[in-house]
Amino acid sequence: MGLGTITKKRTWLVTGGAGFIGSNFILAQSLDPELTIINLDKLTYAGNLKNLAGIKNHHNYIFVHGDIGNESLVQELLQTHRPQAVINFAAETHVDRSIQGPGAFIDANVVGTYRLLEATRSYWAALPLNDKETFRFLHVSTDEVYGSLKAAEPPFSEESPYAPNSPYAASKAASDHFVRVYHQTYGLPTLVSNCSNNYGPFQFPEKLMPLMILNGLQGKALPVYGDGQNIRDWLYVEDHGEALRLVLERGRVGETYNIGGDCQKTNLEVVQTICSLLDQVAATASHVPHASLIAFVEDRPGHDRRYAIDSTKIRQELNWRPKETFDSGLRKTVHWYLSHPEWVSAVQTGAYRDWVKQHYGQL
Repeated sequence: MGLGTITKKRTWLVTGGAGFIGSNFILAQSLDPELTIINLDKLTYAGNLKNLAGIKNHHNYIFVHGDIGNESLVQELLQTHRPQAVINFAAETHVDRSIQGPGAFIDANVVGTYRLLEATRSYWAALPLNDKETFRFLHVSTDEVYGSLKAAEPPFSEESPYAPNSPYAASKAASDHFVRVYHQTYGLPTLVSNCSNNYGPFQFPEKLMPLMILNGLQGKALPVYGDGQNIRDWLYVEDHGEALRLVLERGRVGETYNIGGDCQKTNLEVVQTICSLLDQVAATASHVPHASLIAFVEDRPGHDRRYAIDSTKIRQELNWRPKETFDSGLRKTVHWYLSHPEWVSAVQTGAYRDWVKQHYGQL
């Protein structure tokens, strides 16, 4: 019996819900009047409560400032709120940062996930039988655990071997394995999702799309690693959120579901498309055409050449399809950043500017 068969009011514990994907997920789920969401977030550099300002006083939403590695806090939240599911978004996520300082990624993604699993297992083991059967632990992961594809190779499936090439990817791979182990060894009803590159509102602007959008609007250089031919599969964040809800409610316990946009683009194609959109919305800017701002920079270490996701399993089993095309999703994304200058200003702090300088040099 899946969560979708439950008609009573429900509570979910969402971890890392102030980040990019987590906050978009919470905003979408907050429209469900039968659902209460407890959001546990450490509020590191990429966690931003401004993302959730619209629901901060919502009667079915509670924010808790804390770390998934704080096992006693997690246990207290579980015992107090008695959730029917835990959805784990909490993670350090940026490859470049993991190369500079892998320790934080091990602490958050490996040790943190382990401690979250331990607290959840203890809570789940004491539940009444019916509640144990309907409880779910959903772990949100990445396609980067699979490593890099050659040009002619088929997309990653759920059976693809793990071959991470960065400290970030290795830490996520390790957390995926722990989640699987807690199902196989202890019976905890877990689910794992591995998604392709997300884009959309509220994304911290060290990531490719918001960095290019904001730099372009400000007439700054658009730094592209290497030759710009690295390929990623792009997925609009709201489509990802809908897929996660389906996995949570109808996915088979113990299974992994790959979630992709079926939209492979080179980094240079992405940047050039953004430039074309900026030419339309900022046609009178002195730096039109915006493509003149593109600047190729030294490639980063361990930069995977190609990712691609085969979403056949979730399409066939759960009837999920992305609603946004690359063009429609990207237009929405550009419009969002144009429409939220206060949010942009608040996240572009001195520390952020120092980070950009460190990774892309003086451009």
